[in-house]
Amino acid sequence: MSDRLAVLPQYLLPKQALTLLAGRIASARGGASTTRLIRWFVKRYGVDMAEAADPDIAAYPSFNEFFTRALKPGARPLAQADLICPVDGAISQFGRIERDQIFQAKGHRYSTAAMVGGDATLAKQFDDGHFATLYLSPRDYHRIHMPCDGRLRRMIHVPGALFSVNPTTARGVPGLFARNERVVCVFDGPRGPFVLALVGATIVGSMATVWHGVVNPPRTGTLREWRYDDAPVTLKQGDEMGRFLLGSTVVMLFPAGPLAFNPAWQPALPIRLGEAMASLQSA
Repeated sequence: MSDRLAVLPQYLLPKQALTLLAGRIASARGGASTTRLIRWFVKRYGVDMAEAADPDIAAYPSFNEFFTRALKPGARPLAQADLICPVDGAISQFGRIERDQIFQAKGHRYSTAAMVGGDATLAKQFDDGHFATLYLSPRDYHRIHMPCDGRLRRMIHVPGALFSVNPTTARGVPGLFARNERVVCVFDGPRGPFVLALVGATIVGSMATVWHGVVNPPRTGTLREWRYDDAPVTLKQGDEMGRFLLGSTVVMLFPAGPLAFNPAWQPALPIRLGEAMASLQSA
């Protein structure tokens, strides 16, 4: 079966309604019912609870609190690298931005302007730059951390679709990551601006950042933006910056200039928070 045919049912599913229902279930404090749901999920997806700060399944009053669980101190040591991997998951794609085009999968590209919600001036800063797209599966740790030091400048909530973001869908839905709902965070880093975008998906109940809390819902259907020039938010490399309530994908954009990705990286490779992602080589 072709990838396009495999994703056809997603065009027909009531994705918004399913997401709303999943969000309500995930936030419910159902006592024994919640514990059974979590226990089933852990077994179904092979979640390693030994890494959790609290490995007791019954200790989580809601599925969301389990899903966004903290790790034990020291579970993810940080590499000595200019840019570290911000999540646990798998590599979808990474590499050069060709003028303003980001590679999604064979036969599919999308523009930086589409990714950031249509702001051509912001997108222009990443012409011929670098990108990385990282996929978080259901079993993964779902907090997102900083790849390097950064000062927050803007946060943009871009409304959109809620397709799945698994590899099959990435191959079958054109412009997937620029079609789905997303929270685009714009930072100033050690070598200039960078973008860290949290991309939503089917049944992703919400996305949250440490400085704002839950960004969605509400889902107003219109683009919303916050600026932080007069209210500085500064985060260090490795600091938590946000989380998914049910899993999805992170897309990062970096400007043109010397940047060399970890030579061990390749698409579909499993990755862990804190490992070396890239070096910012001298010109």
